[in-house]
Amino acid sequence: MTERHEAQIPLPGEVAVVNIGLPLFADAVRDQATPVQQVDWRIPADGRADLVDDLEVLYGRRSSDIDAANAEVLRRLDESVPLLVGVEAASEVVPGLADRTLLHCGPEIDWDDVCDPLRRSMRAAAVAEGWARNVREANRLLSDGAIALEPAYRHDTVLPMASAIGASAPVFVVDNRDADTRAFAPINQGPGETAWFGRETKEAIARLEFLRDIAGPMLRHVVEAAGPIDLFALAAQGVQIGDDVHMRTQGTTSLFIRDQLPQLAALSDDGRIALAEFLRGNHLFFLNLAMAAAKATAMWAEQVEGSSIVTMMCRNGTTYGVRLAGSDRVFVAPSPPVEDAMYYPDYGPDTSAPDIGDSAILELVGLGGAAAAGSPAVAGFLPGGLADATAMTEHMASICASESTRFKLPTWNYRGTPLGVDVRRVVELHRTPKVTTGILHIDSGVGQIGAGVATAPIECFQSALHSLAARGV
Repeated sequence: MTERHEAQIPLPGEVAVVNIGLPLFADAVRDQATPVQQVDWRIPADGRADLVDDLEVLYGRRSSDIDAANAEVLRRLDESVPLLVGVEAASEVVPGLADRTLLHCGPEIDWDDVCDPLRRSMRAAAVAEGWARNVREANRLLSDGAIALEPAYRHDTVLPMASAIGASAPVFVVDNRDADTRAFAPINQGPGETAWFGRETKEAIARLEFLRDIAGPMLRHVVEAAGPIDLFALAAQGVQIGDDVHMRTQGTTSLFIRDQLPQLAALSDDGRIALAEFLRGNHLFFLNLAMAAAKATAMWAEQVEGSSIVTMMCRNGTTYGVRLAGSDRVFVAPSPPVEDAMYYPDYGPDTSAPDIGDSAILELVGLGGAAAAGSPAVAGFLPGGLADATAMTEHMASICASESTRFKLPTWNYRGTPLGVDVRRVVELHRTPKVTTGILHIDSGVGQIGAGVATAPIECFQSALHSLAARGV
């Protein structure tokens, strides 16, 4: 009998592993001091067959048209130059603002569905407008429909947190230098007893009157004397010194005040001392300016048809809305809680109102959560510190189509912040934008009780994707 010899295959002395699937296996290999690359693979669109079909269309036969539209949207988001050109009463400049109408943050909403902090802000605004003698009378007028409610986005306006404004409120006027778009935002009310934090006290109403009667007119003179002010140039500097220009704007606010110091000093009215004290105590003053700049930028991008880039995110404390470039449809889902939060003593998740405000537009232009990796202040709200802040920026990068050429992060190898949230990536990865934001009390009217990070709801992005896919049918 002939003996049969099998060929022996020598085993390698060293191996490197690529693991697809459960990271537990990669961890086991790594624990044995062996190189391993984990592939973050998952079923697209969380396994929903209808969304996978939509993605096949949008990544397939329609991809070239969408990519071309996206390239133009990204160019506009990255290159627009929003300029502060004025401060005026809303009645003088905001388009379509009717009498006895309050503009509010977030998607359209009926009074019966308005959350408690926003109701308080609306009542305070109604009293400041002179429509009601007190908050009780304002509540009756609002509940009877004698005061109309309109979402601010329909009027090219953005409002932070639980804001509502009427015709007499002073607003910043921001023009896009390279496009025929103009956006508006009110003067930031500052910390403490203020309506935008869901307070309706005498002090909160007095702050609205101060902005209308003193701060607004004086800031109008400052801007007129200074000439057009490049807001994103200031924001780019702010990012370099630790602002995310959403949750934290201290650096950018200081830069703005420094640049306008000659004009502020030249004010002749006795109210300049009160204005100076207000500015000194308002570390969030630049927030509203950044929002208006982002809105003027996004409005230009919205003019491009057939894009998959998100150009609006807004919340009213009840619902969360998103809109894509080239579309006028707003897709809504319930407003989420604010997670990864740091609370003031005696407060926590059970006392927190859902995510609220139009300021999430900042995440769409490369600020806020997109710039978290460069902000130690944001890192302080996260359990993992700067590592978690960096992970937030990387999270945003995974669902964005590009990087900013002007907002650079020194702590992220000087890379540009993620820019242009692509609804295809959001749905494919089942991963939504992260928004840095403040937290309001759910129903007591005490105002801000903390700050943290809110994760946008996936449902509104899924609806937007489905609508985009259906456009080509």
